[in-house]
Amino acid sequence: MEIPAYKDIVEELREEWKRLWRERIDDKVRAEGIANADFSNLFVDKGTIIFATRDFKQLSFREILQQHKLVDLDRILPPNPTVGGWGKFIRTVIAKQRSSRRARRAHQYERGEKQRQQLKKGGRGWLHF
Repeated sequence: MEIPAYKDIVEELREEWKRLWRERIDDKVRAEGIANADFSNLFVDKGTIIFATRDFKQLSFREILQQHKLVDLDRILPPNPTVGGWGKFIRTVIAKQRSSRRARRAHQYERGEKQRQQLKKGGRGWLHF
């Protein structure tokens, strides 16, 4: 299958996924969410618990797509926020590159490659004695 065909399948699954969460039955006594209908494309039957408060593995849209054996999920879906998305990538990789640039620039000053500006008050600062 081609990528546009994948996108159509993913969009259909995404709409069904939204409908699953929108039309669920909330059991306030047991603090659970229960599917109110069969969602065969999502591999969820009527009465299946879709979320609970304790010791429960919640449904994952990515795992459902993997069960459909779609290829190149990373192109179709953004990364899971718990693993880390673009924001985490920027903080861990790009921010470190910027700090290394500052360190190189400071190192150039130490070696005397760039001449420093004249200090105010001859280096004494703003204090007057």
